[in-house]
Amino acid sequence: MPRAVLRRDRVIALLPNPISDSALEDALFASKAEVEAQDADSLTISATPDRLDLLSEGGLALHLQGVTGVASGVPRYAPARARRLVAEIEVDPSVDPVRPAIAGFVVRAPDDAGLDTGTLEEAVRFQELIHATVGRDRRAASLGIYPLDRLVPPFRYAAEPLDAVSFVPLDGSVEIPADRFFRDHPMAARYGPLGRSGNRCLTLRDAEGTILSLPPILNGRAGGEARPGDRRLFIESTGVRDRPVRESLGLLSVVFVARRWTVEPVAVRGPGPLAGDGRSIVTSHEIVLPSSTLQGLAGVRYPPAEVRRRLEQVRLSVRARSGGWCVEAPPWRPDLLTAVDAAEEVILAQALRPEDGIVPPSRTRGRRLPETLFRRRFASALLGLGFAAPFTSILVSEATVRRVPGATPIRLVNPVSAEFAYVRDRLLLSHMEVLGRNTRHGYPQRFAEVAPVIVRDASAEPGAATRYHAGAILAQEGAGFADAASLADYLLRTVDAGSVREPAEVPGTISGRSARVRVAGEPVGEVGEIRPEVLAGIGVPVPVAWMELDLTALGPLLGGPRATH
Repeated sequence: MPRAVLRRDRVIALLPNPISDSALEDALFASKAEVEAQDADSLTISATPDRLDLLSEGGLALHLQGVTGVASGVPRYAPARARRLVAEIEVDPSVDPVRPAIAGFVVRAPDDAGLDTGTLEEAVRFQELIHATVGRDRRAASLGIYPLDRLVPPFRYAAEPLDAVSFVPLDGSVEIPADRFFRDHPMAARYGPLGRSGNRCLTLRDAEGTILSLPPILNGRAGGEARPGDRRLFIESTGVRDRPVRESLGLLSVVFVARRWTVEPVAVRGPGPLAGDGRSIVTSHEIVLPSSTLQGLAGVRYPPAEVRRRLEQVRLSVRARSGGWCVEAPPWRPDLLTAVDAAEEVILAQALRPEDGIVPPSRTRGRRLPETLFRRRFASALLGLGFAAPFTSILVSEATVRRVPGATPIRLVNPVSAEFAYVRDRLLLSHMEVLGRNTRHGYPQRFAEVAPVIVRDASAEPGAATRYHAGAILAQEGAGFADAASLADYLLRTVDAGSVREPAEVPGTISGRSARVRVAGEPVGEVGEIRPEVLAGIGVPVPVAWMELDLTALGPLLGGPRATH
């Protein structure tokens, strides 16, 4: 889990009373963070990746304020009165091939304070943690902090020729040309390719031409050095997509909101996914939590007052609505997206401990689930037939999907890499990857597994549902449609299911040598021979027969388990 070492005195300063070691551990028990070590000066906190806000002194203090009853609901952090936008970002179309997303906001110090050394150090520490997590080492998003009072808006984000750029790096004292910076500076050696395309590099300048930074590499000293005493800061994030940019900005804002700084939007003018008045970056978002969803997940009905108390305790605001609640989540809680997320906050706040002696209701206590036993019958039958059992990931690559004509799995919005870009909707996709990785081994190759797939389902809340399939591959000389069909028939007979086959066009298979399998009129599987061009693309020199049964669909037809979990 992500981990951070925080200054204890800065956390305590935001609480009305000091908190003991044991009280701190108890306060975090009902959260997604825990204390790994603590002493008089520091706290080592680890948190799950969806609660990064707890890894800053400000974010941790806001949570503790709620748990200890000092404060409740979302802190008020917007300007007290409407103001005109104090800054704008003008985006040049030249950034689109390199790093098209940019957004930002302005934070303004309270009347009785300015930027102190501790807050600046906290912001920089948390900025680097965000770079390493949400930002994927700055590839997906990176942040910059600048002294607005020493700059002249609007700011211009562009990709400029290297020979037109020179600046004093934040850690330097002499102005150097961009080509020398990219050649010699260690930060450019590490991050330079992320902010450069050919002989152009990304720049962020103010209206007078002062360079704030070369995103996402390094700030300039003239325009990118925030100092203690500054009263207004401009904070921006650039990235390849809008989501990590939004998340990184929202997370960093908690450092300042916790210390009563106000947050003001910055408009983005020009092309890009975040063009607009910038208000969506700094405003809270609402989630509708139906009471039926909460009860279904928790297994109990909570009194409305208890739901409100628990949500406000974790610094969320809530108001009643017909059939449930509207939950307000601040920008530093990007993990809260759906009703299930909001319900999780209510349930997590209960903080069951072993000493409470409560055994929650469970269908699995003392026995296997019926659907698990149902799936195991197929896994055992396949093993008994001599099929090896591979372990495959539910994620498959772009290359695999392209090789299987007609395949339509769900693409991830923000994949880690092209190797894990899609969620499989049939085991065939994963089994093609297994065949491609094992071409150095001899044939025949026979393997099969019972595993989950994700299929589109408009009736499900996320738009997709998990189903379990039994799939098998026979790669050998002479393998054909009859082998796959007879295997499907045999497996169905083991559960006393009679089936019929009908011709069908199945993605990745030879036309006329594939079929759909039906039981009681419902489709429960597919069989066929894999196309020669698909096999040639992965280097398989022998014919391949394939069979796949949908156990989730089959179970209910036999009057048995739903097999969906």
